[in-house]
Amino acid sequence: MAAHNHHHHHEPTGQSLVEAASQALVDAGEQWTGMRAEVFDALAAQERPASAYDIAEYVSNARGKRVAANSVYRILDLFVANNLARRVESANAYVANPHPGCRHDCIFLICDVCGRAVHIDDDKLTGALVQAAKDAGFADIRPVVELRGVCADCN
Repeated sequence: MAAHNHHHHHEPTGQSLVEAASQALVDAGEQWTGMRAEVFDALAAQERPASAYDIAEYVSNARGKRVAANSVYRILDLFVANNLARRVESANAYVANPHPGCRHDCIFLICDVCGRAVHIDDDKLTGALVQAAKDAGFADIRPVVELRGVCADCN
């Protein structure tokens, strides 16, 4: 596959990622509340995809009081709908979108050994999937492509 099909972004981290996420949510007409900020911080701090329960536990510990996983689920769903986070379907887990507001259909490479998820963009590949779905009469298509294997560190 030709290298020009892939593209990499300068990926914001830390405070610049939080600022990009809050701006993307506000631009979408939503509020950036304290609780949403804490959930995003918790999600961005994870090294691998995290479940709503993982995030709820992280936020609970940070707040010193229990936060319900249901509240976290609702916020994560809002983040996914507004492209601040992505759901790794096969793991029922979430990762922060390293470039909030940038709409790409991403491809996750998930390690069966350590659980890490690497995200790549290949618009040519996901575009072909979208076209195949359109040809089959589908609309509002959101490709979720997950490939499982063993990462370079674990191999």
